[in-house]
Amino acid sequence: MHRRSFPWVRHFFLVLLIACSLFVGHETLAADLLSDESYEESEGAANVADPIEPFNRAVFALNDKVYLWVLDPVATGYSKVLPADIRGCISNFFSNLGEPIRSVNCLLQGRFRDSGLALSRFVLNSIFGVFGLADPASNEFAIAPVRATFGETLSVWGIGDGFYIVAPLYGPSTLRDFTGTVVDSFAQTTYYPWRDDDISPVTLTATDRVNDTSLHLGEYQELKSLSFDPYIAFRNGYFQMRDKKRNHTQSQQGN
Repeated sequence: MHRRSFPWVRHFFLVLLIACSLFVGHETLAADLLSDESYEESEGAANVADPIEPFNRAVFALNDKVYLWVLDPVATGYSKVLPADIRGCISNFFSNLGEPIRSVNCLLQGRFRDSGLALSRFVLNSIFGVFGLADPASNEFAIAPVRATFGETLSVWGIGDGFYIVAPLYGPSTLRDFTGTVVDSFAQTTYYPWRDDDISPVTLTATDRVNDTSLHLGEYQELKSLSFDPYIAFRNGYFQMRDKKRNHTQSQQGN
């Protein structure tokens, strides 16, 4: 007897996974915002216009519903199935997959030493860290993680932010940074060994996002409860987070 096929089920879960894979901005952002002493407007926020604020607010409200109704329940259930240590290893694995892209971005930014460090981390963690599940590059070889995105590369090339946007199912960004995120994401999938399968890359990306969210459960709700206007808090917090990471990168280069 032949097993019946239900293609609509596959498509439903694919859409669900895409939503979960994209909507990570709020949860990651919340972790950085909650570590700050205030939500005062950052220098970056003051210099970037928000000409489509009504549209952005509508998208923000949509993303909020997606997070509360989809991503948070999925991540909560996921966290109950896998212990934190295992989820930490999974986070290491996906971070390791991004090292080649970080290496290329460092190269494009003229950060040749950092490019070599990122590539060294990828080789060491892939070989000695069981495909990146562990991080011997940091723990044994004292090679700290390197941050580099294509959005930063565009900035180094003199391309401005454009304007502030809240991308559907993604979160706070600018036109330049969101473009960089899209380029980085597509570039990373080009060297996946499973790239010939249309479903696997999306599934793995979704797993990465859900896994990351499971490590920060409750932070988004806490941030909202502390904010009189969550939209403004997230907008300012996005630039605070970006400024903090940029300053950290600059301090690393100065050492």
